[in-house]
Amino acid sequence: MAITVKTVQTTPFEGQKPGTSGLRKKVKVFLEKNYTENFVQCILNANGSEISGSLLVLGGDGRFYCKEASELIVKICAANGVSKVLVGQNGILSTPAVSSLIRHNNALGGIVLTASHNPGGPDNDFGIKFNCRNGGPAPDEVTNEIYKLSTQIKEYKIVDGLTIDLGKLGVNNFEVEGKPFVVEVIDSVANYVNHMKEIFDFAKLKDFVSGASNGKPLKMRIDSMNGVTGPYVNDIFVNCLGASKDFVVHTTPLSDFGGLHPDPNLTYAKDLVDTVAKGDYDIGAAFDGDGDRNMIIGRSAFFVTPSDSLAVIAHYLECIPYFKKNGITGYARSMPTASAVDLVAKKLGKEIFEVPTGWKYFGNLMDANRLCLCGEESFGTGSNHIREKDGIWAVLAWLSIMQHTGKSIEDILKAHWAAYGRNYFTRYDYEECDLDPCNEMMATMEKLITSSEFVGKEYSSGGKTYKVKVADNFSYTDPVVNTVSTKQGLRIVFEDGSRIVMRLSGTGSSGATVRLYIDSYEKDNVLGKASEMLKPLIDIALEISQLPKYTGRNAPTVIT
Repeated sequence: MAITVKTVQTTPFEGQKPGTSGLRKKVKVFLEKNYTENFVQCILNANGSEISGSLLVLGGDGRFYCKEASELIVKICAANGVSKVLVGQNGILSTPAVSSLIRHNNALGGIVLTASHNPGGPDNDFGIKFNCRNGGPAPDEVTNEIYKLSTQIKEYKIVDGLTIDLGKLGVNNFEVEGKPFVVEVIDSVANYVNHMKEIFDFAKLKDFVSGASNGKPLKMRIDSMNGVTGPYVNDIFVNCLGASKDFVVHTTPLSDFGGLHPDPNLTYAKDLVDTVAKGDYDIGAAFDGDGDRNMIIGRSAFFVTPSDSLAVIAHYLECIPYFKKNGITGYARSMPTASAVDLVAKKLGKEIFEVPTGWKYFGNLMDANRLCLCGEESFGTGSNHIREKDGIWAVLAWLSIMQHTGKSIEDILKAHWAAYGRNYFTRYDYEECDLDPCNEMMATMEKLITSSEFVGKEYSSGGKTYKVKVADNFSYTDPVVNTVSTKQGLRIVFEDGSRIVMRLSGTGSSGATVRLYIDSYEKDNVLGKASEMLKPLIDIALEISQLPKYTGRNAPTVIT
């Protein structure tokens, strides 16, 4: 059958506005006639003339509709003049792997099919996002253009007569309107694993994991939560580092994640936490659906907050060969993330950046060589080896630190707190709340905290008193390109450095997710229980925001 380009008339859909990491909706929405086609066409149109003759990377986290969407996107790419598509076998690629492939192949960008840590299955979530030439999520100017185009779209292009078996590795050559079009189905894991070998000392890590270096094999519990990282985990931790197969679990990617909520936190990774708490394990780790988030726990399920994880890695960064070779530039964190890494930057004389939530804000700093390590409080950690957060990279970093210090995770943290003090931190998530009252809550709170009399006001609870030093709706000016991002979250900073932050998340597929962040610095009292240390501020935050009134919730969905 001849391959022909077909132009299909269509009309815009409301709400195709990408959030912090692409467009996320329920599967049934993406299955509506022309819905996926419209959005993909707008991604390609947003790239203008560069799309003609370009190379794109395509893959996703294996959730429901991933393979079918991959096949559809290949046909749309062919009709729009793309020269070659590198697609993961069966449509599978972790988000970090996509970023790595874009950079290694000098691709124009990549289309990533994921809803990250959101549940999967026919009744749950799907997502599409575009990553640019540097391998990172599209910046605001690109996503704004995609959204603008989605409100105006009248037609999309697609080919008939092009069929491809995404389960079969190899190069597939076609001719579309007299021009060659290539679809290469690639091993989903190989490029990423080779990349990790360039960053870490696998021989040293293998000796550490096996016990060859100290006579004591490392006992691990690595949980892929039935997400995309399963094949990567098997290859890296079992095949390359010699860990027992019994140490890795849930390593088969499933379209519904086996009914699990693939979000690596204390609530949704409860099986990991309980198993490590009861068992004889030196380290436990979990990843989200697309492999960019991670959770680290030590023996007896000793929990490492994402902000502490970032700070510890920053302190020990030179024990990783990649940084020993390339040097250390600056560090960065998202605004809601506790400022533990700031203290490391100050001590080591490195630049530190505070950016809005969303990994795309780190990219320009990395491209300008001002940033080599960054993290978000939502369990994201990464470096300038790619332009995405990277869950497996973070675990390999922690193994490198354990090997370098000869200490347990708990002892590493306690030594760090003794040197730097401790940022107690918690995050309350209220998921799938009604959007209108949440918007009203944010508007009311913003009006309150930005009033002239708010700064200097004192709040007391639990025997502690806090005086407001700064209160605003966070804005950020990119120091590289001078773009300004406003309304990035409400924050109240007290004179002792304690903070209350509240924002509406852009990663949900329906309703509103309210995130409340509390952190407090203690120089000496570093071994307290976080829930007790932070309770006064939590009570004050609920009082100021009137969150229970607006959400109708007496308790959060998730506490981190």
